[in-house]
Amino acid sequence: MKVNFIVEDKGVLKYLGCATAAKNLYRELSKKIEISYNDPSTDYDLAHFHTFGPRSMWYLKRFKGKTVITAHASPNLYYGNLEFPRLISWTYTPIYNKFDHIIAVSNKCKKELESIHCKPEITTIYNGIDTKNFKPDKEKGLRFREKLGIKKNELLVLTVAQRTPRKGIYDFLTLAKKHPKYKFLWIGGFPYNLFSKDYRQVSKAIKKHPPNAIFPGFVEDIIQVYSAADVFFMPSYAEGHSIVMLEALSMGLPMIARDIEEFHEAFNENLLYFKSIDDIQDSFFDKKTLESYRKKTVFVEKYAIDKIAQEHIKLYEKITG
Repeated sequence: MKVNFIVEDKGVLKYLGCATAAKNLYRELSKKIEISYNDPSTDYDLAHFHTFGPRSMWYLKRFKGKTVITAHASPNLYYGNLEFPRLISWTYTPIYNKFDHIIAVSNKCKKELESIHCKPEITTIYNGIDTKNFKPDKEKGLRFREKLGIKKNELLVLTVAQRTPRKGIYDFLTLAKKHPKYKFLWIGGFPYNLFSKDYRQVSKAIKKHPPNAIFPGFVEDIIQVYSAADVFFMPSYAEGHSIVMLEALSMGLPMIARDIEEFHEAFNENLLYFKSIDDIQDSFFDKKTLESYRKKTVFVEKYAIDKIAQEHIKLYEKITG
């Protein structure tokens, strides 16, 4: 069985979670099966698409073997993320219906795809990460704190996400104002630039950020960032299956997250949930509370990339017969 991965990962797309998830899976599968990455040749039994765009659609038109696409995003994820979400969201059904099989990254995603009348069979397989790589490095963490002017005894709350309303940027700023004794760090920028939802409003809000909030933008070495943090804060209103949440949990970071269906599905009761930003009080940052949730992070091993890769191989074998 020969498999070709097709991923739109140039320009702004290389910073998105779908490209990261695809590369994580490709690296692991390359240890187990014959596989290529964005090979223009069509001499394969199966092509696995992770995004759609000009290059992938041209390949799909030429390819004669079996095809599968992973739905890293669904139409609802564009609302609050892009300025004109309907320009993209309407394309999902006609494009997804061109494939032989669809992989949904959560059961919630699967239900949404079914609701918009996607006809191919849909299988849920969650994203995975190399949990061996995401382990805390104390020295890196201390150096990163020093670089940002954060003291050793200051509690650091970390978010890694695009700067958009859907990701909860406004709630992040509100929480920082409510808790001036803690430091708040947001890693990430505007991959869609002017097409990002509320680009100008968010940019203005960040310029007026409280003194305990820090926005360094994109950071190449994410291990140093996770290693510097004390707790991960995920205020997103909707997700597929978040790669950064998996990474943070693998790093042993206790997590405060919005009380939404997809987080309960993937993470059960292993996170500190909030419905409204007003729910988050000092008790959420209590040392004993954080330590109890830190101990729960070991469950992330269920999303180790070798296990996720095996699920994909079984599906490939089923599809190709």
